[in-house]
Amino acid sequence: MIKLLIADDESIEREILCTFLSPNPLLEIYQAENGRLAVTYASLYDVDVVLMDIEMPSLNGLEASQRILKDKPSTRIIFITAYSVFSYAREAVKLGVLDYILKPVDKEDVLRTVKRAVSQVEAERQLLAVQSSDGECLEEVTDKATLMMAKVKKYLEYSYMNYDLSLDSVSSLLNINSSYLSCIFKRCTGINFLDYITNLRIKAAKEHLADPFKSASEIATMVGYDSSSYFTRAFKKNTGLTPTEYRNQVGRGLRR
Repeated sequence: MIKLLIADDESIEREILCTFLSPNPLLEIYQAENGRLAVTYASLYDVDVVLMDIEMPSLNGLEASQRILKDKPSTRIIFITAYSVFSYAREAVKLGVLDYILKPVDKEDVLRTVKRAVSQVEAERQLLAVQSSDGECLEEVTDKATLMMAKVKKYLEYSYMNYDLSLDSVSSLLNINSSYLSCIFKRCTGINFLDYITNLRIKAAKEHLADPFKSASEIATMVGYDSSSYFTRAFKKNTGLTPTEYRNQVGRGLRR
């Protein structure tokens, strides 16, 4: 089961979200009517996913999220807000928040975003379930190592947008040496760990750039870069074009 907490001071908003999500048999749903209760319930019930309103009495969503993530960094938090201000999104991403949804909430947006959060939780659980012995990188890659790398790849596909994603963080999850992971990853995939993450991020960025209403700076944060200039350099190194040049090229292609 995936434990999901809905935190919103408006009861009608909580009920709407419950109506959208309750048909999913994988979800165990809890509700909190303010930020302080959200922090308490997140800890008490050890929740995996939180749908968090930003503007709440007692403790706002940003502050509540900070406390929840400090207690359990793996919690997936999704902001729900009536404010389409990018500064919120930027701050949310820096906190480690998965995504944000604008009010009035759209059912498909909610289901799609929660599905992504659930997939991340499941991928991490599967990754943690893989037991591996540490040691030297062997000439022959064992079936066990191949299975582990398949789980790692799935985890990266669902977590590439996290700023703190790194070889060390994944090695810690698996409780193995980072050099060993790097060696086995390269042997199993034919590409090094960092390049694999970069490819995932650039692929996602290309999809976002098709939307003319998303700025390059916003897209940078959405795919895991905390610096728009670094994102531009990585994108150009990977594609030969800056994000703006790529967007213009795609735009010309669509108009033909």
